[in-house]
Amino acid sequence: MKIAIIGGGAAGFFSAISVKENYPDAAVVIFEKSNHVLSKVKISGGGRCNVTHACKSVDELCEAYPRGGRKLKKIFHIFSNNDTMKWFGTRGVALTVQDDCCVFPVSQNSQSIINCFIKESERLGIRIMKGCGVESVKPFENDLELCFENPKIIPEKFDKVIVTTGGSPKRDGLKWLEDLGHKIEDPVPSLFTFNMPEEPVTSLMGVVADHVIINIRGTRLRSSGPLLITHWGMSGPAVINLSSYAARLLNEMNYNCKVQVNWVHEANSEIVGEEIKKIAAANSAKMVANYRPYSLPARLWVFLLEKCGLPGDITWGTLSNKGFNKLINVLTNDEYSVNGRTKFRDEFVTCGGVSLESVDMNTMQSKACGNLYFAGEVLDIDAITGGYNFQCAWTTAYIAGKLQ
Repeated sequence: MKIAIIGGGAAGFFSAISVKENYPDAAVVIFEKSNHVLSKVKISGGGRCNVTHACKSVDELCEAYPRGGRKLKKIFHIFSNNDTMKWFGTRGVALTVQDDCCVFPVSQNSQSIINCFIKESERLGIRIMKGCGVESVKPFENDLELCFENPKIIPEKFDKVIVTTGGSPKRDGLKWLEDLGHKIEDPVPSLFTFNMPEEPVTSLMGVVADHVIINIRGTRLRSSGPLLITHWGMSGPAVINLSSYAARLLNEMNYNCKVQVNWVHEANSEIVGEEIKKIAAANSAKMVANYRPYSLPARLWVFLLEKCGLPGDITWGTLSNKGFNKLINVLTNDEYSVNGRTKFRDEFVTCGGVSLESVDMNTMQSKACGNLYFAGEVLDIDAITGGYNFQCAWTTAYIAGKLQ
């Protein structure tokens, strides 16, 4: 049996290994368009590779996928984040769970993951063909014929093919799959940071607010977690995850919108008001600038006071009702204008791809073309940051590799 894997990334290698473990006698070859394999694994997680997330349950795991979570639930029970950790552990890659439940190699180096895949591929006899971009797949009797971008490479027939080409930034990159009868969801960017070129808050570059709530004004789309102020705007998990939840909406808005930031992670402004009044009563003689509520970063606190028009030398005891109200509003409902986006590190995640309506999620086999399977980000599945996108790659590749 001859099996082709189109794409030499995370899902490609994992599916190839899965095939060989299920069918030891199969001839498996990975076709990679570029001259480098596993390039995204190399740069992921800042070069450390966040392989998965230590969720306590499958339900919790599914919640991290704005698109595809419900469809993944059944196969997560077959190959979960816990299975991922065992998989790497049994192959000599020690993993560590951070306080935020993100899982990394103990080495803190993505090369550990790459080395594992290369070693396993060599052990199992998987061929790796670089510089072999696939132009099209054509059904041919009971086989599938691969035609290559390089006309010098002779078309080749395979019994089964697994597509693991990753996300495409443009719909045109998926036309060859659309031509086979697959429904395509328009790809748009996900996991990015917000540009705020007109906002003075950028003067606070480097400041981190540990626990905020941020939402897009006029919607129910919100996220929480750390927020990093940068020289171009805002970043950090809270912002990047919001970009995932709102990927399509933000694309429609051309990345121009208003965001509201709750700096104290308390949605009830009355509770915040009571807390501020307690602080004022207990510190009436102290200057407002010198006593930061909710352990806010000093530079951010001074900035917010200036935004409220409150002088730095005013004392808590002399703060007027109007001043209180302004302060509570800026702490719980601060507003900023977003004008554009910036790619998160060098990573690229798309919302969109091959519609799950075109795929049997029990087997990852195409409903439009027999003997053709999918795994990874080429599918219309994407997640927030934290190792979830890789988990989708491992799970879908593991299932596709069963060739059922």
